[in-house]
Amino acid sequence: MTMGAQIRTPHARTVFDTGRTRPAEWRIEQLRAIERMCDEQEQAIAAALLADLGRPAMEAWMGDVQPTKAEAAFARKRIRRWMRRRRVSVPVSQQPARAWVQYDPKGAVLVIGPWNYPFYLAMAPVVSAVAAGNTVVIKPSELAPATSALIARLVPRYLDTEAITVVEGDAQVTQDLLAQGFDHVLFTGGTEVGRKIMAGAAPTLTPVTLELGGKSPAIVAADADLAVTARRLAHTKLVNSGQTCIAPDYILVERSVAAELVTMLCATIAEFSTTPDLPIVNRRQFDRLTALIADTSGQVVTGGGSDEASLRIEPTVILDPGPSDAVMSDEIFGPILPIITVDSISEAIGFVRHRPRPLALYVFTETPELAEDVIDQTESGGAVVNHAIMHCLVPQLPFGGIGPSGMGAYHGWWGFEALSHRRAVLAKSTRPDPRLVYPPYTALSRKLIRLLQ
Repeated sequence: MTMGAQIRTPHARTVFDTGRTRPAEWRIEQLRAIERMCDEQEQAIAAALLADLGRPAMEAWMGDVQPTKAEAAFARKRIRRWMRRRRVSVPVSQQPARAWVQYDPKGAVLVIGPWNYPFYLAMAPVVSAVAAGNTVVIKPSELAPATSALIARLVPRYLDTEAITVVEGDAQVTQDLLAQGFDHVLFTGGTEVGRKIMAGAAPTLTPVTLELGGKSPAIVAADADLAVTARRLAHTKLVNSGQTCIAPDYILVERSVAAELVTMLCATIAEFSTTPDLPIVNRRQFDRLTALIADTSGQVVTGGGSDEASLRIEPTVILDPGPSDAVMSDEIFGPILPIITVDSISEAIGFVRHRPRPLALYVFTETPELAEDVIDQTESGGAVVNHAIMHCLVPQLPFGGIGPSGMGAYHGWWGFEALSHRRAVLAKSTRPDPRLVYPPYTALSRKLIRLLQ
């Protein structure tokens, strides 16, 4: 149901206060319905993604449909276990007593989706919110209008129409929703908009989970399997035309193998490309990306072309751009891959450490100890050894950023925990009730109380 900003937090709160979303049965029913939606509406979802992003059907399944279904199935099979109380021990001074942590729903959750994976990154947070027993308001991205309209049409068809609702609209609608006050907000998008989301949530003291982005580096050591490295970097960079928040943003490669890696990457890109250029979501992003190519001081070793009429850009590799080039200071979010040669892995580590902490870091090496050293000496939201972006498809792992790349994490158990209130409960009996713990305190009672602490 799409009602614009007419859907208000009090409505979501009223439904939550009825208690209908708390039972495991309700949560499981909604999760199963999300799985069914993915199965039955795969073609419709793919058509919407094609209209919004020019994405092929296979990429639509891989990037949006299957990950959403997998998240829902993973949570559904574990929800009763996640909901159990966690018993904890009680110190002697509090005996006799029992204590536990229980995971209560937070209440009304606002999910604000992005345009680059407009189905998955709107519905995967809904999986976490529903698994935790919350009501949900979904605000899809207006920059992916076909998918936004599809979500608005499908959600009331498959899910609880009162507990889970959809609001379509622009950035002002998002701010209006934030002003109404929620019990949690989960936003996926860019860092600058993330700051606005956080500012909009501050007046109502609404906690936020921000899944942002940044320049995720790939470090390639001299002992890496270059053929595999080239295939995996080319594939993960070009998925969705490079418009992926955890896509490898740039490569740092040891000088001794740099030329060979560049040759293999260019050949692999040519092999993987079914068309000479890739679609970009809108004119603003197209102009930004073409400017990155035009303004670089590096060498364009493949690609570099674009078609203004169709908003398409060739997959582009830039060798050794200047560290101050825009392509090295801004998150690229497109099919452009800078490669910087370094003299050592230590130099690569230093390069990463002197830049804002990224959402992900990738290291390619045949030496496990070296991979661990790189991970231990750098900071990032997540890390992958000998591949890229695949950690987001593992629901057992928390997914989130650090610093400017985001705050908080979700997926699987971590999403359930993030959108639950961890409530501490201490249950004591009324007997015994020794008089010595109450004032006025005698010398003996003070001594005994100190001994028990």
